[in-house]
Amino acid sequence: MGDCLLYHYYEAQRGPFDNLSRLSLAEAQRVLDELKRNGHVFASKRSADYMAVRRELEAKARELFIRKGGRPVNDYPHYMTVEACSWIKSWYENGRELALDIDEFDESSISFTYGDLFPTMRFKDGKSYRGNVYTKPEIFRLIQTFGLSQAWNADGSKGPERYIEVQIWDDAVVGKYIGQRDLH
Repeated sequence: MGDCLLYHYYEAQRGPFDNLSRLSLAEAQRVLDELKRNGHVFASKRSADYMAVRRELEAKARELFIRKGGRPVNDYPHYMTVEACSWIKSWYENGRELALDIDEFDESSISFTYGDLFPTMRFKDGKSYRGNVYTKPEIFRLIQTFGLSQAWNADGSKGPERYIEVQIWDDAVVGKYIGQRDLH
């Protein structure tokens, strides 16, 4: 796949990689409740059990990645996408993006799902890429087979896979961005 960029989308005022998963359940719920009160961002539509389900899916993804030889450092991932997905940027009131070259990351610290972690792990529609995480070589093979989902399903009319998600299991590369505000 030649040069490949990974994208992270975030609210300008909060900065990149401000991760709900690093918070206690109570703290994360307070943040989600505040987003719901604002009501005009994508995250305001999340279900009441969002954090419990997210933690369960992150633990499953971590375990699957370890079985494939992955060496996650963190208990939870930071999230990026393979190539750009303007739809995600629209989730934010003042959305920003950060692009990093995939080669900056140690392959043993990044996993992938073909689509967002939630539908990938929860939908039971028989698609071959459901219920699994992938290594870098595996996701590139899937992309060769199916293409970039944001290219063939930009509007979401063909299913829930609107981007290829990257789970970053180590702060080695992204740590320098944590806590920074708008980088533009």
